[in-house]
Amino acid sequence: MISSPVNSQKPKLLDQVRITLRTNHYSPKTEESYTSWIKQFIIYNNKIHPDKLSGEEIKNFLNYLAVERHVSASTQNQALQGILYLYKNVLRKEIGWINEIKYAKRIKHLPVVFSRGEASDVIKNLDGTIKIIASLLYGSGMRLNECLKLRVKDLDFEMNQIIVRDGKGEKDRITVLPQKLIPHLKEHSSKVKRLHDKDLKNGLGETVLPYALKRKYPNAGKEFGWQYVFPANGFIDDKENKLKYRYHIHESVIQKAVKQAVKDAGIEKPGSPHTFRHSFATHLLDSGHDIRTVQELLGHKSVRTTMIYTHVLKTVMGVKSPLDIIL
Repeated sequence: MISSPVNSQKPKLLDQVRITLRTNHYSPKTEESYTSWIKQFIIYNNKIHPDKLSGEEIKNFLNYLAVERHVSASTQNQALQGILYLYKNVLRKEIGWINEIKYAKRIKHLPVVFSRGEASDVIKNLDGTIKIIASLLYGSGMRLNECLKLRVKDLDFEMNQIIVRDGKGEKDRITVLPQKLIPHLKEHSSKVKRLHDKDLKNGLGETVLPYALKRKYPNAGKEFGWQYVFPANGFIDDKENKLKYRYHIHESVIQKAVKQAVKDAGIEKPGSPHTFRHSFATHLLDSGHDIRTVQELLGHKSVRTTMIYTHVLKTVMGVKSPLDIIL
């Protein structure tokens, strides 16, 4: 006699969204964003199941975001993409073309850029591991989450390069490893190695691996090369995967420290960790580096994205005021 499966309930809607996003290798940030907008869309429509809604309700929600909440164009588009993902990949429902959307006005902002002196002052106001991370952001042009996701094996001291894994768009790339940082990173890596050895002795030391590598290489998670370069102080107890491991330092720790360092340096610009990336690109172009090279180092899909930094240079840097000429 064949027994029937026990409690084979269908996952809840948002759980289904998360499952498909992870199956399609979307980033944790995208997962968080999409599920949040889908939840807001459902709440806006009095918690009616999206399967019973149509393009009209989607249009009303997007117009509400633009008119009532005054969100930016990118935020409104992010909400739209999350909802469209729900209908296409989870509900498998065709909603057709959505008309009469009141799109939020797209304002083109120039990126905030530190001068070389300002970048130096901000870094000088930081200490320890956070100082190394900020220096790495400015010296390599990485995004903050790319830097924090680095594994020990991604640092190539011999070739003076960093391999950025699964960057934006799920692409790997190579960027420069600042020579001045190599002694500090080697010393830091030694500390991480001692911490890892201590964890192994305590029956821990295994880290989470991307995709399905754990099944392919069961012991790789305990290897030092797979450990995060910037591990957190505490452990995550992942009951789903039955694993207790150190994740990397949380982004908010770096963001708060850099914000305070900008304030301590007396800089009035709204600087953040991402400002170091903008500064890296602008200063490379100012030094005469080819825009295609900068594009590759930043991991931009199109050179048009990189060209925003040439606008920064044309706007201010290298232009002499006529007042300075006559006085």
